[in-house]
Amino acid sequence: MIYTCTVDTPLGAMTASAEDDALTGLWFIGQKYYPQSAGWTDKPDYPPFAALRAWLDIYFAGESPPPIKGRLPARSTGALRLNPKGTAFQKEVWEQLLLIPYGRSSTYEEIAKKIAAGRGLPSMSAQAVGGAVGHNPISILIPCHRVVGAGGNLTGYAGGLDKKKALLGLEGYF
Repeated sequence: MIYTCTVDTPLGAMTASAEDDALTGLWFIGQKYYPQSAGWTDKPDYPPFAALRAWLDIYFAGESPPPIKGRLPARSTGALRLNPKGTAFQKEVWEQLLLIPYGRSSTYEEIAKKIAAGRGLPSMSAQAVGGAVGHNPISILIPCHRVVGAGGNLTGYAGGLDKKKALLGLEGYF
């Protein structure tokens, strides 16, 4: 069963989804790639949502929240576990996103180079990495907003560039 709730943030309302005591999604309402929610059950008191709200409270207070450790699926801060749904490649990219420190950034090309090196390949498409970054189902916690274009240009964010800029600003990037 997939449970959902609405989470209010300073940047607008978000929909969270979870199953098997793990967070599976966090999207700004109406953002690009917002999922179909057929069959979801609203359950705001589901335990992962309390842990999510606590994590987001720390984050939006301008503090670095606890890092999410382990490997996908089931990365965890202890009380909050992540289990995003995606392809093996997407999960590999999302793992790289989780390694970008609070207040820092990486580029699509840098991530592509790391994945290529890990696979023993001479190169990998930064565009393929961009596609996986754009389909990240757990915004903010899997920090796709920390990925910028070449030269630090703000490019693409499913929640909108205004939110990406606000999130980076909150982390002291600017």
